Amino acid sequence: MSGEDFVVYVVDDDARIREALDELLASHGMRAILFASAGDFVGAEKPDVPACLILDVELPDINGLELQRQIAAGEHPPIVFVTGHGDIPSSVRAIKEGAVDFLTKPFSDADLIAAVEAAVSLDRARRAARAELAELRQRYGELTPREREVLPLVVSGLLNKQAAAELGISEVTLQIHRRNVMSKMAAASLADLVRIAERLEVPITHSRRRPGGSS
Repeated sequence: MSGEDFVVYVVDDDARIREALDELLASHGMRAILFASAGDFVGAEKPDVPACLILDVELPDINGLELQRQIAAGEHPPIVFVTGHGDIPSSVRAIKEGAVDFLTKPFSDADLIAAVEAAVSLDRARRAARAELAELRQRYGELTPREREVLPLVVSGLLNKQAAAELGISEVTLQIHRRNVMSKMAAASLADLVRIAERLEVPITHSRRRPGGSS
């Protein structure tokens, strides 16, 4: 794993621990940015790259677990907790709230590096998912109002003639709109379009007509 395309934030009030972690991470080709407090970390500008946050539990301003709670609602790097005063309730809380690992000092170099690598991999996956969703939303925004009406009807499983009847248009016109939707959303198949609609949380339209019926 190359440290050129990600960063490791280290938040620990002990300068010796920060320096030791910096040296350890550097020895594995990882770039670290060091902070002595939670406030320093929160207030700093951060590069828009995959990252991991190594976070001490006991900090001079706020508790590391409290910082985890405060930043949980936004986008933040996956957290690896390190502490010299570990206890089971704290570790359970941290893991339940999304921490990748909870290491008690002294921990092995191998355990920390493995936790950091897992956290960075997780952040890469999250970023890829967010980028994909943003692209899907952009594509959805390019649909015409009529195509946005066609999409939920198509993914609900209606036949073309049934969907056309729902909208009061001809089946040929419905097919044209359907092709346009498939093309604009870059859907390779109906199943693919259904998955896209689920990602976008498009409300599924249920027909007022029974399949194959006239009422």
